[in-house]
Amino acid sequence: MASSGMTNYDTIMGRMVVDQSLCTEDEVRRCIEEKKARSSEDPITLEQLLLDKQFVTNTQIDRLRNLIRESKDVSSQIPGYKILGKLGSGAMAVVYRAKQISLDRTVAVKVLPKKFVQKADYVERFYKEGRLAAKMNHNNIVQAIDVGEVGGLYYFVMEYVEGKTLHDDLSKGKIFNEEEAIDLILQLVSALGHAHSLGLVHRDVKPKNIMINKDDVVKLADMGLARETSDVKAAENEKGKAFGTPYYIAPEQIRGLTDIDGRADIYALGATLFHMVTGRVPFEASAPSDVMKKHLKETLTPPDHINTALSAGISEVIETMMAKNRSERYKNMEEVMGDLKAVRNGQPPLLARQKFNVEALEELEEGMAIETADDGERMYSSEAIATYRLWVIILGALSALMLLAVIFMLISK
Repeated sequence: MASSGMTNYDTIMGRMVVDQSLCTEDEVRRCIEEKKARSSEDPITLEQLLLDKQFVTNTQIDRLRNLIRESKDVSSQIPGYKILGKLGSGAMAVVYRAKQISLDRTVAVKVLPKKFVQKADYVERFYKEGRLAAKMNHNNIVQAIDVGEVGGLYYFVMEYVEGKTLHDDLSKGKIFNEEEAIDLILQLVSALGHAHSLGLVHRDVKPKNIMINKDDVVKLADMGLARETSDVKAAENEKGKAFGTPYYIAPEQIRGLTDIDGRADIYALGATLFHMVTGRVPFEASAPSDVMKKHLKETLTPPDHINTALSAGISEVIETMMAKNRSERYKNMEEVMGDLKAVRNGQPPLLARQKFNVEALEELEEGMAIETADDGERMYSSEAIATYRLWVIILGALSALMLLAVIFMLISK
């Protein structure tokens, strides 16, 4: 798009209006040709032509000017990288698309805003994210490349993922079919299993932190809230505080427990899967605090009651992942993967059903207790005991039949 007749500013402006999807390459090209055709007595800038033709608005041009100014500031400070444009920004960081000059590849550069530079805890958290990301090496996790500081500017360089976030699809109202959702979630199960094996808990699994590239490869991003399970000091410092995103946060994170482990990520991933297959978050309310209260107390509506096209199997998996009591969830990502693969292959999720059977027996036992003895032991009627034994036999037989059915299906294949 660049030419000898264009200033460097015009070249950057032309590229950015296309990158920001404000107008097409053809529209920019037409403006460039008209600019060239103007005589030296009647010069005009590219941005003025874009405005005259109503391809962009004054507000959009002002925003692009600020982006160009910020990009130049960052580009002039970080050696070895050329800033190509701004990808996005949040409360804690600004992310740019850049070229790593030495390897001639596109990367993403996260920069800590200047307002946080003087705050030691923010700087430490920024560095910590880079260090934790660098510990992992997995195809479904955004790879860390470099982290550093120059002239008071703190930056974190990572793999650039060309594509979209899961949030982009969900915000447009997309509801994933069961097979597509499972295929995407299985990639995240693998990624989180890798993180957990290294003693890391993500603590902020949500659609905005899930990238999907053009080949439908999923990449888990943003280790900003990640914590090592062995980091007792950090756990004590955060005791009683709820770290996470209200729509997807696990109950134990809401309570601010210090012994957070991989089961918190299992809950958040289950909430994400719920959103994917139903088109809505598990719990909704007008205030974040009310959403979190529902995670703690309100019974989850089974996903297949919302989307009747879903199988009972995937609903059972999601409900097990999102059990409020973490001891009733899957123990690890390997268990989640086993049941999800079974559902995808048209088989029952045996672990989820096994947990359901245990819970059913416990509820039955609670219902049969008729009084409590002085020493605290429950007393049962002979009829209750007989009923209990009958249910044990029935549920045991059903579990055995399901196991035989799975074995038969595997043999027949």
